[in-house]
Amino acid sequence: MSQLSVYFSGIGAKRLSRVEINPGASNQHEFNGIDGFRAIFGDDRITFEGTFLYLDDNPDRILAEDGSLTWYNARANHPTRTEYRLYYTTNSIISESNVDDLVVIGRTGENKLAIIIASAGSTAEQQIKWLFGLEEVANRFIIRDIVADDQVLNFAGRYVISTFGFEVEDIAPDYLPQLLARFGSTFPSTAIFSDYARSTVEDVSAIEEPDTTLLRWLEREEVLFKTLENHIVSQRLDLGFDGNVDYFVSYSLSVHNRRKSRAGHSFENHLASIFRENEILFSRGKKTERNNKPDFLFPSIDNYADLNFNTDFLTMLGVKTSAKDRWRQILSEAERIPNKHLITLEPGISLNQTTEMQEQNLQLVIPSPLMETYSMAQREQIITLIDFIHLVRDKQERL
Repeated sequence: MSQLSVYFSGIGAKRLSRVEINPGASNQHEFNGIDGFRAIFGDDRITFEGTFLYLDDNPDRILAEDGSLTWYNARANHPTRTEYRLYYTTNSIISESNVDDLVVIGRTGENKLAIIIASAGSTAEQQIKWLFGLEEVANRFIIRDIVADDQVLNFAGRYVISTFGFEVEDIAPDYLPQLLARFGSTFPSTAIFSDYARSTVEDVSAIEEPDTTLLRWLEREEVLFKTLENHIVSQRLDLGFDGNVDYFVSYSLSVHNRRKSRAGHSFENHLASIFRENEILFSRGKKTERNNKPDFLFPSIDNYADLNFNTDFLTMLGVKTSAKDRWRQILSEAERIPNKHLITLEPGISLNQTTEMQEQNLQLVIPSPLMETYSMAQREQIITLIDFIHLVRDKQERL
């Protein structure tokens, strides 16, 4: 498993002030209260390659841009005084930011920095604070030496790191001979691969611990998929593309799209297996009104289509690997069911979002190992997978 220090050696976090982001207030292009970074950057002048990232609950507002930053002592010629500054080049990320947005400056390499800005009150903000162990953050930098206080990235940690654009490189080379013997240098269907991944995981119980089992299965499939993908894609890259840029771009997009599609189907595959092992009746991906296809209907699509069937015994579960704004899509997927359920792997969804879900009669379902990323107040309104199974089983037993 990856350590957080693989991605960051140290970070500083604060709230943005007006003078840092508003060119009308200042032309400094510098972050304030920066002296604490001497523990991470040292005392010598250095120029960093910078990756600027803006994160927001609205996917259309997520931005990324490259730039540069210079760390220097503005009082270098003074015999007794020091005044360290971090100068950044003009970029759209800073200009799009707002006062009180959370900024994290992290050293990701010898001469590389990541500047991650999350809009105030957003899911990204809550995830960042959880990942780096930050409580409330004010307008002066809080410094964290990640190397000195390292941590293993669990499921939630790897999820958050991936939202920063990092590739989490967990593979299992020992499984490659078995993978090639079973599938060759081709990708099997997601259903077949999910079934194989489950077969390689021991000491889990879909009945006694469905929440933990779900994440174990998902983690194993992710590692096995990346192991096989690494082998297949490496072979293709070795063949080259004869200078055909369009062909290379097309192949790159196919790799990206396969990853996205597989993740969603994998989630559903493992949930279906858990429901079957718990003897829960369900229909998966069946059409309701206006050709909508809820991910799961309980006890069946036939019961849903029967207008004489008591709606109290109907349940709908939407499945989203990430929630963001996409959770609203499920609100119209089964009109006969006013109170809907959504299960997601998104850690630390913002209070704004979870409150709105409640107002829309949407019950959030979170696997129990991810609960630590939510506030205590939020946890009172969230149920786990085993809670959901008990709810559906109780309805089924009363039919």
